[in-house]
Amino acid sequence: MGSKGTTTDTVGKTWDGGNEPLKASYGKLMMWFFIVSDALTFSGFLAAYGFSRFKFIETWPLADEVFTHFPFAHGVSMPMYYVALMTFILIGSSVTMVLAVDAGHHMKQGKVAFYMFLTIIGGLIFVGSQAWEWKNFIHGEYGAIETKGGSILQFVDAKGKHIALEEVADTSVPKEREQLTRSKGRWFMEESSLPTYSVEQIQAGFKNHPDYLIRTEVIFDAETAKTAVGVNPTLNDFQFHSKHKTILTRAESEKRLADARLVVEGANLERNEYGSKLFADFFFFITGFHGFHVFSGVMINIIIFFNVLLGTYEKRRSYEMIEKVGLYWHFVDLVWVFVFTFFYLV
Repeated sequence: MGSKGTTTDTVGKTWDGGNEPLKASYGKLMMWFFIVSDALTFSGFLAAYGFSRFKFIETWPLADEVFTHFPFAHGVSMPMYYVALMTFILIGSSVTMVLAVDAGHHMKQGKVAFYMFLTIIGGLIFVGSQAWEWKNFIHGEYGAIETKGGSILQFVDAKGKHIALEEVADTSVPKEREQLTRSKGRWFMEESSLPTYSVEQIQAGFKNHPDYLIRTEVIFDAETAKTAVGVNPTLNDFQFHSKHKTILTRAESEKRLADARLVVEGANLERNEYGSKLFADFFFFITGFHGFHVFSGVMINIIIFFNVLLGTYEKRRSYEMIEKVGLYWHFVDLVWVFVFTFFYLV
């Protein structure tokens, strides 16, 4: 009887939360379960991105040409500088979170509040920076032409420098159509605002600039590009490097431009001036999903910050809640390292 009672008591204590698996509390364990499941979700998204990029590698946009903006430096090409700064800020916020957790272990309320405040500031700067990147990505910088076959054509000068549509377009040519609205369109169709220039204005302007050429979204290495039909053979090896897109001869440029269908400015879920629209789809989805995680983490950190100021955890004699949100914040930072590597660097 006694031995049975002892066994029953032991079993009961094992499953009623009294014992802590791996010396982790229930709250920490549940946070780890969430992190593992969320990590699998992000892994699936990045794997899908990798497969798509591998399939369309020849037309995939070059990150160095897409993310070139820097605040208060309009017109200055600074590829990847601001993305690198965003990454540094987010990693820095992870360091301040570590310091907040350590201060909690030593029951130092003031230091916990201070480092939590710095973590929140870092998170807000990162979210704001992502919104700024989205704005520039959606608005675009140079513009392009989409052909009837769906190819993207961009414009360069005689030296191979990328130029904007405004330098090509002949604005003296009138636009042939106006924006469709529900009152003017057939079957109550409507569309987003028309591009700044029409196809006819671009075609006319291109004829007026005999030194301008067209580059396609296709990426070639030097030897392949020099032997390809229609590729400009006068450009140097640097311009034919695998990190640069194919520049056509003047004759081939005129031929491809005659097949123009749409003017594309910026990027959205339907069109992308930088190249494959899948790039834009993945950019919005993956960075948006991560941005949602960061924003959620900032909101949680703000709640915890005020609880610290109110002395909630001092009364409990435990700052374990800081450790829990710290696990989530470190996970968000680690995911961004992978997103940054796969999306921006590789």
